[in-house]
Amino acid sequence: MKPTQTNPAARQRKTVSRVKSPAQAKPRRRGEPAAVGLENLEQINLHAAGIDVGSAENAVWVPRRSLKSGQAHVRLFGVFTQEQDDLVEGLKDCAITTVAMEATGIYWMCLYDKIEAAGMEVLLVDPHSVRHVPGRKSDVLDCQWLQQLHTYGLLRGAFRPEATVRRLRVLARHRADLVAEGGSHLQQAQKALMQMNIQLSLVVSDINGETGLRIIDAILAGERDPEALVKLRDPRIKKSTVAQMAAALTGHYSEELLFVLEQNIQAWRFYQKQIELCDQQIEGVLKAMVSASKAAVPPTPPKPVPVALAGSPGAKPKRQRPLHGNNAPKVDFSEPIRRICGVDLMKVCGLNLLSVLMIMAEIGVDMSPWRSAKAFSSWLGLCPGTKISGGKQLSRRTRHVVNRASGLLPLAALAAGKTDTWIGRFYRRKKAHLGAPKAITATAHKLACVIYHMLKYQEDFKPLDVAVYELKAQERRMRQLRKQVEELGYELIEKQQAA
Repeated sequence: MKPTQTNPAARQRKTVSRVKSPAQAKPRRRGEPAAVGLENLEQINLHAAGIDVGSAENAVWVPRRSLKSGQAHVRLFGVFTQEQDDLVEGLKDCAITTVAMEATGIYWMCLYDKIEAAGMEVLLVDPHSVRHVPGRKSDVLDCQWLQQLHTYGLLRGAFRPEATVRRLRVLARHRADLVAEGGSHLQQAQKALMQMNIQLSLVVSDINGETGLRIIDAILAGERDPEALVKLRDPRIKKSTVAQMAAALTGHYSEELLFVLEQNIQAWRFYQKQIELCDQQIEGVLKAMVSASKAAVPPTPPKPVPVALAGSPGAKPKRQRPLHGNNAPKVDFSEPIRRICGVDLMKVCGLNLLSVLMIMAEIGVDMSPWRSAKAFSSWLGLCPGTKISGGKQLSRRTRHVVNRASGLLPLAALAAGKTDTWIGRFYRRKKAHLGAPKAITATAHKLACVIYHMLKYQEDFKPLDVAVYELKAQERRMRQLRKQVEELGYELIEKQQAA
């Protein structure tokens, strides 16, 4: 047996440890959320509800102050239309003014629109920000935790554009999916040709070009003579000679591979027709969208877009080239896009008609949800991350963002890096200093700032003169060198002054 504890201080510590805090000593009513350290915060949204959205069931938690006699804190609703209507009517009956819900897949979209149409504020919450639910994990506890956090104003809503932009977003994403599906079938057709040792891709630029399709159609029609197939080539082809093409079109034909080739070519042409129909729908949506209003000049103007010097060689306007290829839109969207945006985003280096259409479908033309260009770039995941612990910088890796606009801007930055403009010079300078991945992210960040200022303040893009940009870059480098030399205790003397 252990000896009996006779130390009075130890007994006092043991007694004190049993005393409960006021929050713990306060009895909790049945159905109320457990205290998690939020008692001392100010309650901002008094009539807030929390909804845990699921594929087959929606759990709704309503605070006690909004309930009537006989009503329960939590109710479970199905996902059918009538059940969603009952959910909205139940929220209105409890005088709910704001609702918080998780962005679970695509299940929240229909319910979001119904609650928003009923006149209530809807806060769409990223699941990563509320994933640490205290205690056990269930649908009821999730909606309870959402309601409690929203009551104290601790949740931030996700960005969702207006209804017309959402319509354009659906069609633009569907068009991108059609292009991807058609490209998959084209790859399968090329695979069948290579299995028959018909190296068509080595002698023409694209097998879906005019020459490539004529040759493939002739092969499917029964033509096997390479000399006859070579006669279908376009005389403007420079990638290969007649003899090289005849050698590439000599192969062995098998019935099953010809069947696969025919099926994939037909599927690819079907998707091309679907893309044309989708372009017509996009044209109708663009016509229904209102034009951008001229933005008022702010009291303190932002950092202006660099202006080119008059008469300088770098001040030539960007020549708009029409998009070519089978995936290019058959409808010209340039005029409706300029009308809606109020500025011509296609003048920005690296952006063309399709990229501007996709960016506009993802973010819209209203920049008021973001307080600055830096906040807009951070939302796109194009800024260095902040991960500090104990005063030590652990990581500056950019935040992972699931956003199609943030995926388009790096591609535009890569295209702009091949141009002889100030953005192209910036990309090549960063690439030599930091490497290609970081240079692409930095250039995409610069493009995001340019797009923000153009849409926010309705400013046209005026490219900076290349000579002026190089001079400023040299001055910036000289300032850095002088600072480093002074830190080492030396003095930097220029060669002209020394002479």
